Amino acid sequence: MDGRWVSVEEVASHLGVVKETVYRWIEKRGLPAHRVGRLWKFQLAEVDDWVKSGDANGGEESHATESQGRNGAPRSRNQAADNGQG
Repeated sequence: MDGRWVSVEEVASHLGVVKETVYRWIEKRGLPAHRVGRLWKFQLAEVDDWVKSGDANGGEESHATESQGRNGAPRSRNQAADNGQG
């Protein structure tokens, strides 16, 4: 495991979001971060665990896969009903 500490910019790039989102997630959603002087530092393993735990969704589990068709595209309500689901 890479124990290197990374910056806000690197976490934002890793997660595909902007820096402001990282700061907001630290404050409101408990993104694991460590203050070093004026800087925030992160362990990517902690960040990845946080995302996998569902905390990135505000504590709500994602149900996106339940409403997707075979090709991963969202199914319409009618498609689900036609298949006996929904």
